Amino acid sequence: MERELITAVILAGGRARRLGGVDKGLAQLANRALIEHAAAALEPQAGTVLVSANRNSERYAALGFEVVADPWPDYRGPLAGMLAALRRARSRYVMTAPCDAPLIAPDLAARLHAAIADGARAAVAHDGERLQPLFSLLDRELAEPLAHWIENGGRKAAAWMASCSAAVVDFSDRRDMFVNLNHPEELRTFDTRALAQPS
Repeated sequence: MERELITAVILAGGRARRLGGVDKGLAQLANRALIEHAAAALEPQAGTVLVSANRNSERYAALGFEVVADPWPDYRGPLAGMLAALRRARSRYVMTAPCDAPLIAPDLAARLHAAIADGARAAVAHDGERLQPLFSLLDRELAEPLAHWIENGGRKAAAWMASCSAAVVDFSDRRDMFVNLNHPEELRTFDTRALAQPS
């Protein structure tokens, strides 16, 4: 698989209510912003890394990221961030991951891409118990079908993946990837030893 086939987008466009409204991607873990941990894991797997964010775009840009904002101003959920990335990307595929998951697997792209290579237009991770729809790989041609879905009230990422017959990829051997950090206490107590190291 060629990295240049994939644009990775880190989803950081939510309101982070459980973190008291703090921009989650900029929350600190081991002296780095969460967004930097996600990028360290995704950059070796993609030709380009984007950040989906609806505030603090200047701060993300100062960290070296290209930022894409939702097409709508009213927080329509992570699908809106996926759509913004699909419209911006020049690559064939867009891979998505949330900003609060610091243990993204180094083979996320390869395994999702292998599933798409069998003829699907989307692939989505499964942790062995449930679907993890924010860890996905989407064909860029899904942009306008996704826009139509959102404009007609669709918000649930799992329902969208089902609607486009996404291939489901077993990541039960990588369950630590799906640990997300939603509360200040989780940030304070997280075991940082497994984090990707800065290059």
